[in-house]
Amino acid sequence: VQVVESGGGLVQPGGSLRLSCVTSGFPFSYYEMRWYRQAPGKGREWVATIRRAGGGTFYTDSVKGRFTISRDNVKKTMDLQMNSLKPEDTAVYYCNAFRGEYGISYWGNGTLVTVSS
Repeated sequence: VQVVESGGGLVQPGGSLRLSCVTSGFPFSYYEMRWYRQAPGKGREWVATIRRAGGGTFYTDSVKGRFTISRDNVKKTMDLQMNSLKPEDTAVYYCNAFRGEYGISYWGNGTLVTVSS
């Protein structure tokens, strides 16, 4: 099983970044996909979820209207488009694949997003 995030970097406030999560080794379309983040000195925070068939998306309040989660079940990838970035969005962003009926959860190693002028 592989879960690999990419796309992080340094961006100015108000800027945009697109994170990607590439997966392999498990039946991607059967998994709910999520983004989490962990800011310096804080705990891991849920950011967004996309349901298995892409039928529903959910966001934490602080990113609603600015972030968009998407998935491609053929390519087995998930993206997070982040617009209007704020310094408080600075964190390591993690991709998570979750299958609740079996209690299976796979994590990537994260990609660092830094929002600073």
